[in-house]
Amino acid sequence: MEAMIERCAGLDVHQETVVACVLFGPLDKKPKTSIETFSTTTTGLLALSDWLATFQVSDVVMESTGVYWKPIWNILEGSFHLVLANARHVKNVPGRKTDVKDAEWLAKLLRCGLIESNFVPPENIRDLRDLTRYRKKLIHHRTSEQNRIHKILQDANIKLTSVLSDIFGVSGRRILEAILNGEKIETDGLRKMVDWRTKASI
Repeated sequence: MEAMIERCAGLDVHQETVVACVLFGPLDKKPKTSIETFSTTTTGLLALSDWLATFQVSDVVMESTGVYWKPIWNILEGSFHLVLANARHVKNVPGRKTDVKDAEWLAKLLRCGLIESNFVPPENIRDLRDLTRYRKKLIHHRTSEQNRIHKILQDANIKLTSVLSDIFGVSGRRILEAILNGEKIETDGLRKMVDWRTKASI
């Protein structure tokens, strides 16, 4: 394989550690190798960044398995040209079973330009995606709990849905709170609770 990058590194990422393998040297000769293991704490990742800088590494590759690559990407972004490899494209082959060998294999593929990077959006877009996903999750949880309350009310033969179009509106929450407080709700009291501007009749 023809080498294309003089100084590059492959990272084998795990939850608590990351094994880094640096390949450096002239493109027409066999590269020299340096391997170190770092913790995935912020201090450890900063040490990794400094270590890579001492070798004047220009390109760094890691696999996109799980979510463990994200904090490493955040630390190294801006200092190196980062490549996020699809795990299926650089999958293990027989005989490569250790973390060191995995890191070295990634570095060799990168040095020869044989890894196509996955698209990683800019940091602000990544943050927006995380917030959007979290918002969707919260909405899903809220809907699940509302459905649970609907079921409990139906099981108890409390037909609020035939009285209110939205039992989680202002009036609906007042009625639910009164039920939780053990209050006996008569028709006159119900009329006072219901917002007649949104519901013309009961």
